[in-house]
Amino acid sequence: MESKINSQALAVNGSNKQLRRLPLTNAIPHDGEGEGGLNFGQVAAVLRRKIPIVLGVTTVVSSAALLKAVTSEPIYQSTFEILTKPVTAESQVISSVPETLGNREQQKPEPEKALDETKLKLLKSPNLLEPVVQTLKPKYPDLTYDRLSSSLEATQLPNSEVLRVSFQDSNREKVREVLTLVSQAYLNYSLEERLVDVRQGIEFVDQQIPKLQQRVETTQDRLQTFRQRYNLIDPELTSKQLAEQTATIAQQRLETDVKLEEGLALDRDLRQQLTQRDQPASSALRENTRYQNLLNQLLEVEAQVAKTSGVFQEKAPQVQLLRSQLANLQPLLEREGGRSQGDVESQVRGLKARQAILMQTEDLLKQQVKQLSVVSRQYTDIQQELKIGTDNLNQFLAKREALRIDAGQRTTPWQILTPLSKPKLASAGIKQTGALGVILGLLLGVGTALLLEKLSNVLHTPEEVKDTAKLPMLGVIPFNAELAETEKQFLATGVPMPEPISLMRQMRQRLSVPKSESAYLYDSSPFSEAFRSLYTNIRLLNPDTLIRSLAISSPSPGEGKSTVALYLAQAAAALGQRVLLVDTDFRCPQLHVRLQLPNLQGLSNIVSLEVEFDQAVQQSPVEPNLFVLTVGQVPPDPTRLLSSKKMQTLMQQFEEMYDLVVYDVPPLLDLADAKLVATNTNGIVLVVGLDKTKSATLKQALEGFKLSSVLTLGVVANGMKNL
Repeated sequence: MESKINSQALAVNGSNKQLRRLPLTNAIPHDGEGEGGLNFGQVAAVLRRKIPIVLGVTTVVSSAALLKAVTSEPIYQSTFEILTKPVTAESQVISSVPETLGNREQQKPEPEKALDETKLKLLKSPNLLEPVVQTLKPKYPDLTYDRLSSSLEATQLPNSEVLRVSFQDSNREKVREVLTLVSQAYLNYSLEERLVDVRQGIEFVDQQIPKLQQRVETTQDRLQTFRQRYNLIDPELTSKQLAEQTATIAQQRLETDVKLEEGLALDRDLRQQLTQRDQPASSALRENTRYQNLLNQLLEVEAQVAKTSGVFQEKAPQVQLLRSQLANLQPLLEREGGRSQGDVESQVRGLKARQAILMQTEDLLKQQVKQLSVVSRQYTDIQQELKIGTDNLNQFLAKREALRIDAGQRTTPWQILTPLSKPKLASAGIKQTGALGVILGLLLGVGTALLLEKLSNVLHTPEEVKDTAKLPMLGVIPFNAELAETEKQFLATGVPMPEPISLMRQMRQRLSVPKSESAYLYDSSPFSEAFRSLYTNIRLLNPDTLIRSLAISSPSPGEGKSTVALYLAQAAAALGQRVLLVDTDFRCPQLHVRLQLPNLQGLSNIVSLEVEFDQAVQQSPVEPNLFVLTVGQVPPDPTRLLSSKKMQTLMQQFEEMYDLVVYDVPPLLDLADAKLVATNTNGIVLVVGLDKTKSATLKQALEGFKLSSVLTLGVVANGMKNL
């Protein structure tokens, strides 16, 4: 059988070379990133589809608003504003005192909370409102505390000390009278509360002043005792004096050190020169006149001795006389030199003694400075404590006087900023209510439509399919009412109607290229043109790679993948291509039913029962170039049959025999059949049924291709209405 198929392939193509499956340049990876942002076109499409829901919600809401506006009685409302924290004599006096608590609070402001929740509730308490109710009860018997409290609102304006009070009721005069009494009640309450606060403040200040006075007196006694103990008037002045004395002693010590070094050097020079007979270089010897005279006499006698010794003998009287003079001068010279040396040594001893005294004095001054730093710190602390105590005492005295002045004035702390306004209608008019109802209804309707669309997650337009799949859009198939009715009849009864055959014949005439323009006038329809465009787009995916085989599938059943496979094959055949349409959907075969062909032998028989190919293949009744291979007998394990080696060999031979092989494969989800078939083709085309397929279903189907070698050529949007 295989040899016969190969011979037919040689007759058709003239060669048994297998086609190389090259990647397509227009194919886009499944995980490509799409553009973000809000798609206003999709939103508009959603609103068009959900227009009944939008109109229904709008009608209900606007009708309810109008009904409420017509049936409800008019409500009047009036307001007034009251300042709850004016500037009083107390605050003016306290703010004038530096470093007061009031000033510190102003320097570090906190979020203003003039009226806390407790005080706002107090303003609506029975103690304040019950007198108002009792006053108006004779005129308005229906007025009770509960009604007054529920209709009265007291709110603080943001970032201010202003309280806004409003009241509403159906009686205009009643609104005015209630707010008049309420405003007076609030002013009286503020006065009473203020007097209570002032009295409590005076009492508190009176309790604190004796404590502060005692604290100041205690600190003053400590300061006096401290001064007497250390004989200290002003630590800064004493510190300055010690610094001056220390500097003077340091200067004297430096001068003494210099003189001592000079004396020691003079002593060393003197000791060295006393052993010589030359003219002395030491300043001590040069300044000693007697030493200089004796030295000159000695040198002169020594010169005479030397001169006389050359003329006379040593024992000559002249020589002996000179020797005797020389012997007398030598002790005198030595004694005079010793006296000069003693003077120098005495001077050195005096300098050393002065140096020791200065060092001792300097150490004593350093100890005094160190002790003064500790004492000065204690003195500063006592002074600071005394200053704080005195300042606090002065502040409390000033506050007591301010509180007494404020209590004596008895002015109302709260002030009416804006007088009572004229009662006006609180509820909106019928027109305004209707307009608001329409606007609110539209907003709710649009929100409901978008929410339902989001929950349904169904793909409605080709743009949504393309954005979800991130794949090329190969074609958009318009909705065909005749075909839809036929498929509906087929799915309901299993018996096909004759419309598909007649529709295919019409498409055959529209898709076929006429032999002569005079003999045939070309006609077209959106449905037939869609399949011509689909086939053309598939051929143009890559001009360098000829697509000889492809699989047609869908994410889930009922999306029209068999319809697309059938009419795509017919469109290619009508354009002169030899096309083989193979039904590999063993789960739910449909091609033989749609084409009204027998299904006694088919693909399963060729693979498993050694049936010859020419015995199983059938020519389409509507297109001579279209050949159909039905499924044949349904095997118990379709997956095993489709994954067999023989099936792969057959698919390669099909490509050699025909210009195009179209495989109708099962849906992708939960089945491996489509991947097994598509692996041995040039790629797979996904058919997505508009208004049927959910985006999650399409994404889940595409996820299955990530781990396989199947190339996805693109997607086809099926069932586009209003095209």
